[in-house]
Amino acid sequence: MATCPACATEVGEGATECPGCRLAVALFPAVQEAAGPAEDRSPIYLRTIGELLASVDLTAPPEMEPVEGLLSRPSRFPALPPGELAPIKPQRTAESIGPLQDVPALPPIGSLEANRHRLAEFFQLGHRLGLNFTDFEARARDAEAAADSESIEVLLREMFVHLVASLSEEYDVALGRRNELAELVPTRAADLQFDAIRVALRAGDLGGAQRRLAQVRDELSAAEDEWQVGRILVTECELLATTLRDLGGDPAPAVGPLEEGRRLLGAGHRAEGERVLAGAAIAIWSLLEPRLIEDLRRLRDRLVEARGAGRDVGPAVSELRVLATELRQRNFVGTIVAYRHVRAFVDRAGGPPGDPEDPPASAEGPSPPGTPSTRPT
Repeated sequence: MATCPACATEVGEGATECPGCRLAVALFPAVQEAAGPAEDRSPIYLRTIGELLASVDLTAPPEMEPVEGLLSRPSRFPALPPGELAPIKPQRTAESIGPLQDVPALPPIGSLEANRHRLAEFFQLGHRLGLNFTDFEARARDAEAAADSESIEVLLREMFVHLVASLSEEYDVALGRRNELAELVPTRAADLQFDAIRVALRAGDLGGAQRRLAQVRDELSAAEDEWQVGRILVTECELLATTLRDLGGDPAPAVGPLEEGRRLLGAGHRAEGERVLAGAAIAIWSLLEPRLIEDLRRLRDRLVEARGAGRDVGPAVSELRVLATELRQRNFVGTIVAYRHVRAFVDRAGGPPGDPEDPPASAEGPSPPGTPSTRPT
């Protein structure tokens, strides 16, 4: 019996796909080759990359680190913005939590002393929320000095509206984080906090809602940290599959482990899901690698032509060196990003000689403001 290289399931003789993750049996040898070399050799694609780099780089190639195993350090690279990826299929459907709809009513106005106490609470809450209540503070001093109950009541209502608006904005930001996370992994602890926030706001308990919001942010941060590797691996698989499609390939024979890994994460099985997703990345890479090498040969030829025409191809050569290093370290995201930079450089090099050459950019165009860099540091 064969063993699936993606999920380690035993596969019976004559089977066409793994019963555990549905990886095509025909891909087993390629995945095993890509997953990690024997001690005395490197994968063919690594040697080919070195040859391509040597043919276009006029300087001595850098010393390479030893080849590492299946998926070296997935936490080294950040997830790419979702807008740059084309997901293979929708991720799991999580229970929806909607935005806040109705503004809660201000609790009944009490005595002058009770209103003063509530006013102090509102100022404390505004300070915790980082709001500028300078104007309210001046009005409150005048109203309290005159013991003007009506002015204090008006002030309470206005401050209440401002506080609710700020809390609602923070709620929506936290909800966006939750919904993104819930597409892939469980968010039960955070969901309980969202329910508590809504209850507190309906009761007009703004201080309680603020405390719950702080707790839900902590819950989400803990969940993001716990599931970071799995989310990155899913992003990596999607990026590899998208690049494979860009080069005319079909990731279908290798997407079974990706779907199974997603299912495992969604069911709360983090370690097992990460292991299967690591295998999924290797499986998709095994399909992508020959097409990527073919396109790199094309880009190498274009760079040689550009250099012969007197152009400075140094930036692209630097990206090729980055590509070789990232690939040797099994950083597939870094590999693909460097490849796209080279491709973008070559596309721009088709203009008339003498055009100013910009630094290499993503093949999809400039990243949106605030996008974290995917370049190695």
